[in-house]
This record gives sequence, structure tokens and C-alpha cells, in this order.
Amino acid sequence: MTITLNGEPYVIDDGPITIVDLLARLEIDPRRVAVERNVVIVKRDSYATTKIEEGDEIEVVNFVGGG
Repeated sequence: MTITLNGEPYVIDDGPITIVDLLARLEIDPRRVAVERNVVIVKRDSYATTKIEEGDEIEVVNFVGGG
């Protein structure tokens, strides 16, 4: 299946996955990002149960600290 990940096509070869699965593939710590699925922010406690489907638009935004 093909999704859009941060504005770019991204192919997932092995069936349905969740947001937490996608973040693991990308080696991203889920505690340090916000995820938007189809223009809706996904609550962190839903990452493991929110399935990614064909054509979804996923945005992963990293938190940046500073001062």
C-alpha cells in the first residue's frame, strides 16, 4: 500500500500497520513526536491502535527544544 508521509510517497509492503509500527520502522521515538493522520492529530495513547490505510496522509512532527 502507498501512503503519503511528510508530503512524500511511502510504500508499505507488508499489510496494515499501526502508527507505532510505522514510527518503529522509521526509528522514531514516539514520545518525541506528534502524528497527524489525514489532517487530524492522533493522541499518543492511540498510536498502537490507529491503523494506517491505503492513501492515508501521515505527518510526523518532531518536537524541538530551545530557548
